Amino acid sequence: MTKSSEKKLKRDVKKQQAKRREKIQKSLITAFVVLMIPVALYVFYQGLFGGAPVYPPDQVSVTDHVQGEASAPLTITVYGDFQCPNCANEANLISQAWPQIGNRSRLVFRHYPLDTYPHSFEAARYAEAAGRQDAFWELYSLFYGDQSSWSVLPDATVAFEDYAAELGLDIDQLRADANLPEIREKILADQRGGNRAGVRSTPTMYFNGEMMPNPRTASELIQMVNEFLAE
Repeated sequence: MTKSSEKKLKRDVKKQQAKRREKIQKSLITAFVVLMIPVALYVFYQGLFGGAPVYPPDQVSVTDHVQGEASAPLTITVYGDFQCPNCANEANLISQAWPQIGNRSRLVFRHYPLDTYPHSFEAARYAEAAGRQDAFWELYSLFYGDQSSWSVLPDATVAFEDYAAELGLDIDQLRADANLPEIREKILADQRGGNRAGVRSTPTMYFNGEMMPNPRTASELIQMVNEFLAE
């Protein structure tokens, strides 16, 4: 074999090897795409339909925490964060106004924990867990009423359990429930519903699904309710 023939043969071998490598790479890419399509579809499906159901602020679900009669003409839905000082202020003025508006209103609280506050999500989980022992609103009141004490703690868990003990709750059951995946999903569903409804900060208040300005005083809230129901 001449040198030129030998060089040509080597070139042909290299070309064939390059073609085989290219064919293998294409096959691997195709296989990867085929495998990833179901995964991508699953993630997309879960993003749309996974987790707990999401409800708009004018719709009350069986998983909501509600004060007041179902027949009340006004549903006040509040998206709040237990560690948010403005939320604590609004919870206080709602409590002050309730004797005058409670016969015409029902209050729905939904979670909207903010990343700004380190204990917000844990507080929401404990409140939901307390709800399983029919004590959501009692712990809600303690969380907001004593917010200035527990919110500055490096670890608020002991404080949360102390409040629960004051209410006579089963602490072991509370801990177990607070860590349930469905508790987490409920909180995240509240938050997703708030996002869809236009919540961008806490607290955010709705009257029968209509976003309202946050009242500054109990008397202002009473006036807002009166005017809304008179329309």
